[in-house]
Amino acid sequence: MEDLGFKDRHKQTFDNIPKEKRDRILRCATDEFALHGYENANVSAIAKAADISVGSIYKYFEGKQDLFLTVVHHGIERIDNVLRNLLEEDVDVLIKVERIIRELQDFSRTQGKLIKLYNEITGENDDRLARQLAEAMEGVSASVYKQAIEQGKKTGEIRPDLDTGMAAFMIDNLFMSLQFSYSCEYYCERFKMFTDERIFERDDFVVEQMLKFIKSAFKYK
Repeated sequence: MEDLGFKDRHKQTFDNIPKEKRDRILRCATDEFALHGYENANVSAIAKAADISVGSIYKYFEGKQDLFLTVVHHGIERIDNVLRNLLEEDVDVLIKVERIIRELQDFSRTQGKLIKLYNEITGENDDRLARQLAEAMEGVSASVYKQAIEQGKKTGEIRPDLDTGMAAFMIDNLFMSLQFSYSCEYYCERFKMFTDERIFERDDFVVEQMLKFIKSAFKYK
């Protein structure tokens, strides 16, 4: 993959087709990339699943790389919008944290294939690709979490001796693990092993326990 840039890389012709068709193509591409990874994903399989010709794919995208980058861009955009909206709300930090957890539970269930795609591409061996993926996928969350922590320090909700960057990093690790635990088979089984077989029916319990854990880290005893 050369000249990577995590932005929307489709042709103008893609904008000219009905939204339902655009969504179907991106959904099928997400499924294929999530299942097989970038290198092994097959454009013909994507076209067949989307009920379009292979030639149509190349009418909308220069090639597999641009289709992949467009899928990543759209997925990141959806998560970014949730985080930015929550940051702008004038509520306590822990209320924001609770809403993020609940949004992640819902997003991971409704967009499980997208989360699987993220899990797949974070394991890429290409150092340059890994760096650019991290910048694209984590850049906004890192900024949002750091801003929220700084706001919490100013209001006295968060202890001032916490390093903002490290605290944001650890919070993001918790949230990333939570997303994988609701959508990726290995992490789902791991989650059940540490808790119980019915953990996915106990969303309120998960939220409550995560909030207790995070609150204990934010506050002095």
